[in-house]
Amino acid sequence: MRLPYAPSDPPKDDPPTAEIYAAIAARRKPRPLIPLDLTLLHSPPVASGWSSFIGALRTQTALSRSRPDLVELAISRIAVLNRAVHEWNVHSLLAVKAGVSEEGLETVRTQTDTITGVAEDREGGLSGEQWAVLAYTDAMTSSVKVEDKVFEGVRRALGGEERAVVELTATVAGYNAVSRFLVALDVGELNGGEIRSVRELRKEGGH
Repeated sequence: MRLPYAPSDPPKDDPPTAEIYAAIAARRKPRPLIPLDLTLLHSPPVASGWSSFIGALRTQTALSRSRPDLVELAISRIAVLNRAVHEWNVHSLLAVKAGVSEEGLETVRTQTDTITGVAEDREGGLSGEQWAVLAYTDAMTSSVKVEDKVFEGVRRALGGEERAVVELTATVAGYNAVSRFLVALDVGELNGGEIRSVRELRKEGGH
């Protein structure tokens, strides 16, 4: 990492910062604080706001509860596009748990053109809805501007629900911030590593 990590234990002489440590630890429980937390905690107010925002995107949105596959699919694709190995290693496995097929994650890992690749249902191991989310994620991440056909495709995929569109858009924007932070500071010391297949990651983890 390009900076030393912040201490894993909260300071005893700074109650407001200790409260921030405790809140982030409660969100991570039963896991300990992760390297991302220990980087952000150099600035406790930023760490607090970050944890609240990203925590909401991951577990508190209607979309994360009803379609976690779409949320994890989008995050995994951002990791690929931004070469955020740490983010991929975590979220590709979460995507499998959420119902994205291993074939679909291989498409996420290797597909170069999802916008023109929005195609028939289940091509490449992905449903039509998942393809639409992939195309939207690519547009937001790579070109920022989203063409009308891509937006209309994802709106249809989300059943035309305005809340779902806002939540997906916030998720893609938020996790672009996460990946850029991870890569810029080499959090987790994985820059330059390989974006490996889900099969390889699962084998490594004994799954």
